[in-house]
Amino acid sequence: MARILAIDYGGKRCGIAVTDESQIIASGLTTIDTQKLLEWLKAYVSEEEVELFIIGEPKRLHGESSESEKLIQLFLEKLGKTIPDIPVKRIDERFTSKIAFNTMIASGISKKKRQNKALVDQISATIILQDYLYNR
Repeated sequence: MARILAIDYGGKRCGIAVTDESQIIASGLTTIDTQKLLEWLKAYVSEEEVELFIIGEPKRLHGESSESEKLIQLFLEKLGKTIPDIPVKRIDERFTSKIAFNTMIASGISKKKRQNKALVDQISATIILQDYLYNR
């Protein structure tokens, strides 16, 4: 089986998580500067077999799209042109940053490391991917 790759897309940086080849375990992989994301994805899929991209869908509490959705739509257009053979699914990402932060506290991660937004983004991507795996 090929891997599934999840992206927690942000204006400055994007958290990346990936499954194992059996698509059972979701693990945080890295955090990438948003401007370098397409280039990084092209390189990654040339080395690893990826069958699906999961991209968080930011929504407000009552379900309407957030402001960052416009940026994600522009990215999705570019992604579709750059890597057209890998489909994309969207997953509601409400509360993932808060869940990621609470997970860091529960895991005993120091206060200084919890302030690392890149780590929060990576954990958020992992939560998005775990949610997809659980509900598919």
